[in-house]
Parts: sequence; C-alpha cells; structure tokens
Amino acid sequence: MFSKILIANRGEIAVRIIKTCRRLGIGTVAVYSEADARSLAVEMADEAVLLGPAPAARSYLLADRIVDAVRQTGAEAVHPGFGFLSENAGFARRLRDEKIAFIGPNPVAIDSMGDKITSKKFAAEAGVSTVPGHMGLIETPEQAVEIARGIGYPVMIKASAGGGGKGIRVAHSDADMAEGFAAVKAEALNAFGDDRVFLERFIVNPRHIEIQVLGDRHGNIVHLFERECSIQRRNQKVIEEAPSPLLDPETRAAMGAQAVALARAVSYDSAGTVEFVAGQDKSFYFLEMNTRLQVEHPVTELITGVDLVEQMIRSAAGQPLPFTQDQLAINGWAIESRIYAEDPYRGFLPSIGRLVRYEQPEEGPQSGTDGDYVVRSDSGVREGDEISMFYDPMIAKLCAWGETRDAAIDGMARALEDTHVAGLGHNVPFLSAVMDQPRFRSGALSTSYIPDEFPDGFHGLPPSPRQRDQMIAAAMAMHEVLAEQAGDPSNRTDWTVMIDRDAVGVSLGYDSDEAMVLEVEDRDTPLRLEVIDWRPGLAQFRAVLDDLPFTAEVKRVADGFEIRSRAARARVRVLSPAIAELYGRLPGKAAADTSKLIQSPMPGLVVSIPVQPGQEVKSGEPVAIIEAMKMQNILRAERDGVVKTVRVRDGDSVAADDVLVEFA
Repeated sequence: MFSKILIANRGEIAVRIIKTCRRLGIGTVAVYSEADARSLAVEMADEAVLLGPAPAARSYLLADRIVDAVRQTGAEAVHPGFGFLSENAGFARRLRDEKIAFIGPNPVAIDSMGDKITSKKFAAEAGVSTVPGHMGLIETPEQAVEIARGIGYPVMIKASAGGGGKGIRVAHSDADMAEGFAAVKAEALNAFGDDRVFLERFIVNPRHIEIQVLGDRHGNIVHLFERECSIQRRNQKVIEEAPSPLLDPETRAAMGAQAVALARAVSYDSAGTVEFVAGQDKSFYFLEMNTRLQVEHPVTELITGVDLVEQMIRSAAGQPLPFTQDQLAINGWAIESRIYAEDPYRGFLPSIGRLVRYEQPEEGPQSGTDGDYVVRSDSGVREGDEISMFYDPMIAKLCAWGETRDAAIDGMARALEDTHVAGLGHNVPFLSAVMDQPRFRSGALSTSYIPDEFPDGFHGLPPSPRQRDQMIAAAMAMHEVLAEQAGDPSNRTDWTVMIDRDAVGVSLGYDSDEAMVLEVEDRDTPLRLEVIDWRPGLAQFRAVLDDLPFTAEVKRVADGFEIRSRAARARVRVLSPAIAELYGRLPGKAAADTSKLIQSPMPGLVVSIPVQPGQEVKSGEPVAIIEAMKMQNILRAERDGVVKTVRVRDGDSVAADDVLVEFA
C-alpha cells in the first residue's frame, strides 16, 4: 500500500479523496492554483504545492508541474479525481515512465474508451449496441450539415474529448447544426485542448443511465449496478439516484453484463462508468465510457457500502478486489443533488462570488416521516470561500439514503431545507422544487425533465397549503420574538398575516405546554407551533408545526419578513387588521422596462459582439456571446430592432446585469 498520495485536483473531489486516505492512514499532498491557496483541500492535506495561476491551463492541466510536485514531496502515486488530467492517457504514461503509480485505469484502456469517437467504434466491434451516428472527424460546418441530414434530425453535436456537460449541443435543423458545430468546437478547444467533434442521433425523451464498473490488475471486473442521471440542464447532471426507477432486474443484469464485457475487452483495472442512453421501453444504447471516478459516485457507495476511492487506491497498489459479483447487492435507495453557484431564476446561469453564509445539514442518520434516512454532504468549500469564475461552480453534492425511494426523497427534501447559502445565487430552491413534484416522485424521468416541467424557466413554486401554514406560523413567531426583544410586547390576539398580497386573519394564543396556537380563519383546525429555534440575526427558522419539523429561510425586511419554504418564497407581514386593510389598497409596483436592453445574465468575459450601432437585428439573432465557467452563452434578440449603442468590446469582463447592447 502507498504511504503518500498526491491529489491532482481541487475542490470537493480533493477533499473526498483526502478523507479516504486519512481513514487508510495514507499521507496526502494537495496541489493548488493561486485561486485555491486558502481552499479546504489545501488546509486538510498533509502537504501542499503551488502549481501556478488560476486558469487550469496554467496550473491543474500542467503535467510537468504535477510530476515536479510528486518528486518534491516524495509521493508514490497520483489520484487525478475527475476532470483535468483524469482521462489523459499521455499523463498516465508519463507517470508510468516516471515510476509513479497512476490511480486510475491503464493507458490502453483510457485510449480505447476515453476518446468518444474511438470508444464508439470499439463498442460496435465488441457487439455493444450503439446509437446511430458519425464517428469520423468532421472539419467544416458544411460537412456537419451534410452528415446530419444523413443521420436525421435531431442530432447531438459532441466534443470527442468532452465531459462534465461541456462541448455538447442538440441541432434540430441545418441552421442549428452550422451554428452549434462552431460553438462546440470552440468550447472543446478551450476546455479540453482538443476541438474534434462527432455526431450522433438524439434519442427523443431518453433517460441517462450508467453502470459503475470496478476492476483490478488480476483480471477481476464487477459492476456495482446503475445510477439514473436523467435530471439534467445543458447536458450537465443535476440530480442523480441509485438504483434507477426504470429498470427491472432483467434489464439491470443485461446492462451490467454489457458494461463488464466492454471493460473486460480493454483489461479495465480501476473505477469507471459505462454510460447508456435508454428509451422509456427499457431499450438501451452505449453512449460513452468515462475512464475515471464519476462526480455522482457517492450514490453508488451509499447503496453498496463500497468506498470506490479506496478500491481505486488498492487496485493501483496491485491488490485484488475483495468481493465478487454475487457478493454485491443493492441496499436501499440514494439520491444526490448537486448544489451549484448558479441562479435558477435567471436560466441557471453561473453566479460566482463569495459564500457570505454557508450552513450544511447535519450528516449521518436522521429520522423522517417516511422512515429513517442518512445524510451525506461532499463539499470543498466553507463559509467565506469564493466560487471562482475559473472552475465549475459546484458548492456541494448533497446525498440522502433511505430504505425506500420515498424515504430517500423525503430525506433529501429535509436536507435541502437545512442548507443555507448566501452571497451568491444558488439552485437549492430548484432542487427542492423537484423533490416536491409528483412527476419526480413517480419516477417518470427523462433528460428533458427540466424543459418539460419548467418550459418558461424556473420562477419558484406557489406555496403549498403546508408551506403557507409554515410561513404564517414562522412570521407570527418571529413577530412575537422581536416585540419581546424591543420591550414592547402587544396584548393583541387578533392579527392579519399578508403573504405577498393575500391576507388571512389569525388569532394568537398559547396552550398549557407553552406551544403557540394559531387559529387561521380559513382552516378548520388550529396550528400548533413548538420547539422554536430562531433569534434575530439567524437566517433559518426551525420549529415543529403540528408534530412535523421544518426549516424555512428567513430575512427581516422593513415591514415584515422574506420567507422561503423550499421552492416557495414570499414577503410576509404581520399587521393589525386596520393596517392590513390599508396595505391592500396600495397599488403594485411596476417592473422597470428593460425591453430595449441586452444585459449580461452572469459575470463573465465578452467573447464577441456580432452587431454594431445602426444594424437591423431580427428576433432570435445572436447579439452577444459571453463566456463563463468555460461555457459560451449566446444571447439573442428577443424581437426585431435596430442597435442604438454597443457598450462593451471583445475581451471585456462584465458583471451580471451589465448592459451590453441597447436598441433604439
């Protein structure tokens, strides 16, 4: 076994690897860029070595710097995590030549399966079912259009060296293909240093299901069942679960057998994932193989009890797998939610900045209404850290395990309630919305879930009856606490609570156990609030309402509170009936007119402004391209018009809401 391992990565995966190494008694070396000098991974590691400036191309992607760090620290092995150099066969060979162990598959397997074009050909030759497409290199947009016509639209454009949802577009027409081909090539070159692109048929209403495989250097290969990763946006996974609610035992066994056969054909000897696109009829086609640890590996660990990082380390050290296929079984259900620094209310665009506040739910066993559950949080940041524009905007991977899928979903919903992020946009309200949706709970998933369920974007959800009750109870309790603190408690028992512009009468009292009892005018039974955990300054209100615990995010404002309960948020005021009547007469505030402005939806870099003053622009035409988090975002005109002014230039850095183009 190794005595010291260098982790050639950053963020939550570096922290995750350090935790396993600590348990195994292995020393760790973190490498870092200037942007990550004060990161949690650097703090946790036994040693740390600076690689270079913030851009990955000048730090985490420099093999020479990593090899130098290995020599400097005396590490015996390198764990690449995921992304960066994790699927770079040249890097694996370089380490082998330097007599440094690579904690990943052998270079031949990476070459055979890591490149998407080569892997498609290899899979077809091995008898694995594949999606119709064109695996050869494509040089020009015109050639791409011609090939796409032969395949038949819709067609997916994919970067050969892609990963993490980058370098992917779906084309529904010749125009889409020409534009998307250029964008994918540019993204691929920027993110991976490789602009090769291939095409494949886009399966309508598909599901994304992947099989986890694990091999050693003695020829033993097993699969650890499947993960369902169908909840995606921009081809980036958002919610994953294991097992899949689609598969039956026969389909699961067939997919597992194909994955193992494919891995065996290349003598696979580490953790890897064989990805399939599946139809709703349980048909499935090979998509690609990721020759590395997956971001979503925790859900597999939770249902199997296998530490995949540990098994990767043991395999690289020459140890055999400690189990056979028939010794593996699925235990319960696990769900993972990726918490990102992105604003779901603005089309899920990146929202970089500082984590002014960051509170995570308590990890470990918990009690829930539908059964006990377990919470796990994999995070690489702390309160006060900055989410940088140079890397993916992940804050944490929040996981919940339960004996049943319903228990896991309820556990996840409660864990999301107990997660508080402030200082930047985040997708916790959206994740909460999905957990509460009947369609998700039914297991009727597809990769089009988000556009299907939120066709006009995410704007939150209206409060459910239960959430409305929570808002009323929380507002009444906070109102009383503030009155007592101010030394001006009111003897009033009759109040009006306004949730946005809806008013409801509430009568306040207490029972013999000092629980708050609220009689609400449109409810047959009173609300009983107890175990209140809140004081002025706290951003979360915790209590038990009618014997069920809940957590709401709260903020004091001039005349009341802003309260968010999962995906529902509202301005809530506690008023005397007379004042409430006056509020009801106030006109609503008109929104500012920004119809003539093209504003940057996120902080980023201006790639190009393809319009100029005086130019006539048609609805749907590109007017600006902004790059953020390695992704190029095309901003389009929402209506016909004439450009009045262009306020930025190529290469400018812009903040969210900066005006880029103004129309006459």
